[in-house]
Amino acid sequence: MSNAINNRYEFVLLYDVENGNPNGDPDAGNMPRIDPETGHGIVTDVCLKRKIRNYVELVQGDKTGYRIHIKEGTALNQNHEEAYTAVEGLEPGKKAKPDGVDEARQWMCANFFDVRTFGAVMSTGDNCGQVRGPVQINFSRSIDPIIQQEVTITRQAVTRIDDLEKERTMGRKHIVPYGLYRAEGYVSAKLANEEKKKKGTGFSEEDLKLLWEALINMFEHDHSAARGKMAARKLLVFKHASDLGNAPSHLLFDRIDVACKPDVTAPRSFSDYTVTIDSDNLPEGVELIEKL
Repeated sequence: MSNAINNRYEFVLLYDVENGNPNGDPDAGNMPRIDPETGHGIVTDVCLKRKIRNYVELVQGDKTGYRIHIKEGTALNQNHEEAYTAVEGLEPGKKAKPDGVDEARQWMCANFFDVRTFGAVMSTGDNCGQVRGPVQINFSRSIDPIIQQEVTITRQAVTRIDDLEKERTMGRKHIVPYGLYRAEGYVSAKLANEEKKKKGTGFSEEDLKLLWEALINMFEHDHSAARGKMAARKLLVFKHASDLGNAPSHLLFDRIDVACKPDVTAPRSFSDYTVTIDSDNLPEGVELIEKL
């Protein structure tokens, strides 16, 4: 890939859900994930990465360099085998020498967007090594405690003719009436370009542009009855002048404050919140960019 990134970034994504389940917990009957001590809602990093992957695949398809490694219906080892076929002279299985594994790893980075972006463990089957991705995302957390609401639904249709005269089936849906969530993430130019032992992934300026696009638009192509109304509301990016960075990330995140308006007792829309951005006197070498 061309145009390697030369700057470190941090970003804050604000998104909300209305009458939906943003990320069900299979260990709790698929109820919306929650912090049991505070009642705040939680959405895992894996959930958001899945939506980013789906968006990239929707936009790019199987375009060279933008395929998706981790996706439904594909065995990971099939992609590893493809790498060993493409890189000449590699012995299959666990027999490849370290230099050969590095070549396979580089091939995977060059061909799969999500490997290049988020990293991957690819040591199963034909060993393609491990990749530490330059883009990492924290768990999202709701600004206020959420309500896990269980809604009873009925099913009018039946599966078998013999069941036509039986009572209709009852079911349940789990929703959050409203929740505003905050996700924080990082983009490391050093991990994208690291030359030592050829560990850089090649994550590029083009990839970065696609990442911002995916964060803004990923919910627009993920609508379903279960997830309700979800929307990205704000994407705020801190750009550093150097690849190592010019200020600690936590101090930059602290400059973005999101709070419910004092006269609102039960928030039900984004307009019930105030977003305060302290952009005055940013640390030297740091720029704040409002993408959304």
